[in-house]
Amino acid sequence: LPANKPAPAPGFPNVNYASGNEFPYAPGTYQVVTDAGGYGFQVQPMGVPAGLAVPPIQNQPSVKEGTIWMPVPCPLPNCPPGLEYLTQIDQILIHQQIELLEILTGFETNNKYEIKNTLGQRVYFAAEDNDCCTRNFCGPSRPFTLRIIDNLGHEVITLQRPLRCSSCCFPCCLQELEVQAPPGTPVGYVVQSWHPCLPKFTIQNEKRMDILKIIGPCVVCSCCADIHFEVKSVDETASVGRISKQWSGLVKEAFTDADNFGITFPMDLDVKMKAVMIGACFLIDFMFFEHVRDNQQRTGVWQ
Repeated sequence: LPANKPAPAPGFPNVNYASGNEFPYAPGTYQVVTDAGGYGFQVQPMGVPAGLAVPPIQNQPSVKEGTIWMPVPCPLPNCPPGLEYLTQIDQILIHQQIELLEILTGFETNNKYEIKNTLGQRVYFAAEDNDCCTRNFCGPSRPFTLRIIDNLGHEVITLQRPLRCSSCCFPCCLQELEVQAPPGTPVGYVVQSWHPCLPKFTIQNEKRMDILKIIGPCVVCSCCADIHFEVKSVDETASVGRISKQWSGLVKEAFTDADNFGITFPMDLDVKMKAVMIGACFLIDFMFFEHVRDNQQRTGVWQ
């Protein structure tokens, strides 16, 4: 090399990459999220120069079997383990997975859901734990246990729904859901409130004190538009958030019961109440958007 040109930096065969011009890339392949605005996203490999060894960057999204998970946050005081993720987000996207066996045979299978942030990173994975007879004889009104797992494989939230009546004709036996975080420790409840026309629910804390209200539309019918359940203060004067059933397209809506939901809440809302709002979303899904055998969904509190 000419005397006035420095030697190339380690790992760069090109002499133009002199010391001070290197890029801090580690060897290997990086994963990049594209189309993060929707529920689905693609993982696209990017080649990078090899030969430069730098310490790995901590608290970065992890990739497991092609799925990008949200970085693991640091533990926080007075926060149930696993709910630290919820302190960093004000919106959750819930995508129910399509079950091929259910489409082909009409045989009800356990529901499975991906819970993501707005970047398309998976925050949790939820799976119904139920037996075959209960699923197919009780249909959408079935009792269930729904287990929510974080990216370390730990069950951080457990939802338990007992067998209750699904019609407002029986106001003494309306729907209820218990939210546990960690499993075995109740942090809140979702209780259906009787109303002649509107789907209404109350979010309670672990002491059964009313914290928030959820009010749905008079006609809960998914037809080419989103359906919004408003989350309000206890006196119903202030809007706190929203649970939205999002239109998934004509084909998917007609032939599957796999639904997409979005949940918004204040960033500084208690993480326990955020977990209860997630539980409320699952209860609403089972009550109004799970297809029964004639492929018709409930349109209100009476049907």
